[in-house]
Amino acid sequence: MAIEFRPVTESEIRDYLRVLPYVNGLPQEEPRPSAWYAGHAAWPPQPAPASDEDLDRYAEEVRSDWFRPQAAFVDGKLVGASAIVSVEVTIPGLRQVPMGGVTSTAVMATHRRKGLLRGIMTAMLTDCREHGEFVVGLSASEGSIYGRYGFSPATFQERWELQRTEAKFREPVQDSGELDLVDGPTAAEVWPVLHEQVRARRVGEISPLPGKWDGLEANALPRDGSGPARHLVHRDANGVVDGAAIFRLPWSPDPALAGALQVEAFEALNLNAYRALWSLLTDFDLTNRVVAARRPVVEPLRWMLANQRAMRVTRTRDNLWLRILDVVAALEARAYAVPGSLVLEVTDDLCEWNAGRWHLEAGPDGATCTAAPAAQVDVSLSTTELGSLYLGGVSPGDLLAAGRIGEHRPGAVSRLGGMLRLDTAPHNAVGF
Repeated sequence: MAIEFRPVTESEIRDYLRVLPYVNGLPQEEPRPSAWYAGHAAWPPQPAPASDEDLDRYAEEVRSDWFRPQAAFVDGKLVGASAIVSVEVTIPGLRQVPMGGVTSTAVMATHRRKGLLRGIMTAMLTDCREHGEFVVGLSASEGSIYGRYGFSPATFQERWELQRTEAKFREPVQDSGELDLVDGPTAAEVWPVLHEQVRARRVGEISPLPGKWDGLEANALPRDGSGPARHLVHRDANGVVDGAAIFRLPWSPDPALAGALQVEAFEALNLNAYRALWSLLTDFDLTNRVVAARRPVVEPLRWMLANQRAMRVTRTRDNLWLRILDVVAALEARAYAVPGSLVLEVTDDLCEWNAGRWHLEAGPDGATCTAAPAAQVDVSLSTTELGSLYLGGVSPGDLLAAGRIGEHRPGAVSRLGGMLRLDTAPHNAVGF
């Protein structure tokens, strides 16, 4: 049996696509509701395998410089595949750095459990390193797969519900701007500009793929029957858009599901826009509750309510998983909350250049990370744990308590936690 791992050529694009679950009408997610889905059901697969016309359209979409597919071939047959998309991620210090985004990953059912995915991942990590991407990210369709390749959850999302009768603000909302319901084409113009402003100021946010908001113009109905998208924007006193939301008002004959306003996307650049948008969404006529998906783990709205218990978190889900591909470059790229000095012993089963002892000298103005093979170790961990810690959304103390990292000098983990700390949790709202 001859096995080969390499990039997909132009003539092999259709073979690459035929391996992927969504092309075959197969499930793409674990069979349970996710925090990024506002409806009551799991994300449905396509109703049928893709037609030849569909394959032609998909093939045209993946023919681009930012889409880099890799595949596994057994005896010349393409049986497994994945791809890297070129994006940026905002890291602590609000620096936007290149990230390789892993997407469209699958191995044919007849060829699983043979180490093919490991070979594909190794090839993709090599490709990312060659492209200067020292961090790689993905959103895991199944939680037990990617830890073995050095990925670990770095951001999380929540889905919450709020009864309309309980959505009372502690203080009256005074809006100095204006709310407006707009059509799809207008929303498609608003969102790219708004998101660029958001990702410049939010750790964990990624750049959108080309065409991310093109679908807003068509306003196609989703297969789950949740109804057309509605678009709400907020303009400040000068008429400039500083917030927007996408929501749906699905009809249902089931009283348990009827009257739910589903918020699919929400961004606000300031407190006034944030309060004004939620004030309308939580008190929309002829509704009885609001369901919000893809929300950060720290939602300011909770602290604006007269009754904080009224907001019920119904789902929590890891979102962006990170893999550190170059420890030195990654640690030197981000900023740190307080000055500190530590020696980290890092292990990495796939990327041997990461393994070693590294002296990190860091603070709010920058960092240096140098090899220190003979130094006394303060904290030991693998690049898997470092991926979770990197954006500041996971506490080193929690990983220490779980036995995932080691402390070799008293207080070293606490000192690392203070250096990595953020004022609020990292969050990313768009996928890839």
